[in-house]
Amino acid sequence: MALPKLKLIITLVFIQALIISHTSIQAAPENSDIFREYIGAEFNNVKFSDVPINPNVEFHFLLSFAIDYDTSGSSPTNGNFNVFWDTDNLGASQVSAIKNDHSNVKVGLSLGGDSVNSGSCYFNPSSVDSWVSNAVSSLTSIIQQYNLDGIDIDYEHFKSDPNTFSECIGRLIKTLKDKGVIKFASIAPFDDDDVQSHYLALWKNYGQLIDYVNFQFYAYDQSTTVSQFINYFKKQSSNYNGGKVLASFSTDGSGGLSPENGFFTACHRLKSEQNLNGIFVWSADDSKKNGFRYEKQSQALLATPH
Repeated sequence: MALPKLKLIITLVFIQALIISHTSIQAAPENSDIFREYIGAEFNNVKFSDVPINPNVEFHFLLSFAIDYDTSGSSPTNGNFNVFWDTDNLGASQVSAIKNDHSNVKVGLSLGGDSVNSGSCYFNPSSVDSWVSNAVSSLTSIIQQYNLDGIDIDYEHFKSDPNTFSECIGRLIKTLKDKGVIKFASIAPFDDDDVQSHYLALWKNYGQLIDYVNFQFYAYDQSTTVSQFINYFKKQSSNYNGGKVLASFSTDGSGGLSPENGFFTACHRLKSEQNLNGIFVWSADDSKKNGFRYEKQSQALLATPH
């Protein structure tokens, strides 16, 4: 009778070793090959097909923007979203074409943004329930019409408290995911007290539903150094603990650590530490004038074996 018991013990030890091994693999930090780019906000005739796409990365275009304002951009509509991006060049047929031509491409839409009709774009719901109901309905229609894959949350001005924002956006993401309308969701905060209070409330309550944190590191000062960028990245990775915080730069010259001043040096350092979760760029509209040189460089870095 001793032999079967010995076999059982050996089997149990082997299973335990497998579990420990699997757990350690899951817990290990890992670089990512995700590249994301905002497109369409500035109406300068940029097309999906203009942007170079490396086949060895996961590429997300983020249409900018869908906004819950009336079509004139003058009044908020409590969750009834309208399209405010350049649909002449970035319409439904173009979305289908770029996805058919590149199996590694997904296309999402970003909600909100900084401004509408030259004024600030405010998150301004009448109530949580009514806003969520309207948003689910209107966004489902837009997402299906344009054959989109996900949403990005980029509200930057608020006429609601953080908890209301958290409940509205959290329930929206959950409902769209539960219904199979979207495959991914991201948020796009930056280092401002009011902005962070809203997004950190959302993260605390619904962070498990958010796939990427498009942190706007280009909202920091233009004099940002490589070491400062690394520190900012670590700070925000701690704030959005457990999230995929992406490194970012802007091609409109607005701020942050630019490619000319060491952005890729910082990314190489993050990658060597297994902390590069991906890169995103604001925006394709601005990059068109320089031939998308930094998009090519970003994707080449991400596609390089770890």
